[in-house]
Amino acid sequence: MAVSMAEMILLGLLADWIFRKLRFPGLIGMLLLGVVSGPFVLNWLAPDFLRISDDLRMMALIVILLRAGFELSREALSRVGLQTLLLSCIPGILEGAAIAMLGPRFLPLTHLESAMLGFILAAVSPAVVVPLMIRFIEEHRGAKKGIPTMILGAASLDDVFAITFFSIFLGIYRGEGMHPARALIGIPISILLAIGTGLLLGWLLYHLFDRFNPRATKRTLIVVGVSIMLVRIQQSLDGIVPFAALLAVMALGFIILEKHEHMAHELSAKLGKVWIFASILLFTLVGAQVNIPVAREAGLAGLGLICCGLAARSLGVLLCLLRSPLNRRERLFTMISYWPKATVQAAIGAVPLATMTQMGRDTAPGSMILAVAVLSILFTAPLGAWLISWLGPKLLTDDGPAEHAALDALIESEGDTPHP
Repeated sequence: MAVSMAEMILLGLLADWIFRKLRFPGLIGMLLLGVVSGPFVLNWLAPDFLRISDDLRMMALIVILLRAGFELSREALSRVGLQTLLLSCIPGILEGAAIAMLGPRFLPLTHLESAMLGFILAAVSPAVVVPLMIRFIEEHRGAKKGIPTMILGAASLDDVFAITFFSIFLGIYRGEGMHPARALIGIPISILLAIGTGLLLGWLLYHLFDRFNPRATKRTLIVVGVSIMLVRIQQSLDGIVPFAALLAVMALGFIILEKHEHMAHELSAKLGKVWIFASILLFTLVGAQVNIPVAREAGLAGLGLICCGLAARSLGVLLCLLRSPLNRRERLFTMISYWPKATVQAAIGAVPLATMTQMGRDTAPGSMILAVAVLSILFTAPLGAWLISWLGPKLLTDDGPAEHAALDALIESEGDTPHP
């Protein structure tokens, strides 16, 4: 396992460097490296390494979502509050509904099976979107209108809605009698409980750090450890109380930023260094989940259905931004930022197939759902990442004042220096 991890680190750094030289996002190179190295192509990765891939990917996601929380200023969120709320649900619901209606025309699926597929695909990937938005925040692009902040917040909430609707249709398929109204009520409960828990823990950590003044490295380890425990709490509450742990992780970072901006930026800088390692694990292991033979089963029909879903999602984004102050170029950027799929599709794409196997039903629809989910990663993750990286500097204005650069330099120079 250690050898596989070492190989992924070295090859991941090389792939990142090569793709950056080619003016592509480095994460595309790491995704493709994972696909080639995974069990469905060259099978280079040790089985023990793959067995813990879920935990490693979750830890990497926690790192980047913590950084997102440390960049979510209240001022920026207040400017885009309504748009963030609308973008978190309307585009995903339209995408899922479009695939549910059109699925039987493209693939041998019923409307119910297409609905399960639709809300698997409706989740935007924080693994792809969040790092790119943080980069734009650091470059102060679109800062005046809070565009990267808006996308960060909405993309995180988007997954809550998508997974909830998927659970509803999966429950109907299983015949469990899950009442849709009860499941829908769980969405605001999940969001509010997660935000409240994250804010409380962030407030407690801030006072802990302020009183005992540990070094920045120790503060970072404590924050990461608490965030991992939030995921454990979500697993413990599964089926009892809905709880969106990753949203709580972002809220934790948000309150520390509100209480002590210098501390938050210092922690974000530390996590930025950890992210170099975590990103390699995240993107290569997501790529390793991609089953090329299965994706081939979906073919052009599956690709056509994915494109229809993206068209419905894009329409939803534009509808959400009708009364916003964003111009056409900024709306185009926001629309494209909602295309990438990866993390959720890799995590739950095989759930319908497993359910059909357990129930003794025909597994062909489950295999097709998995194939389209895999194809959506192959198609949208590299394309979306490249378009966001390429178009971002062209479509977003540079709004950064000089003092931000001075603050970044100060944080970088202080390193482990305890905060005053």
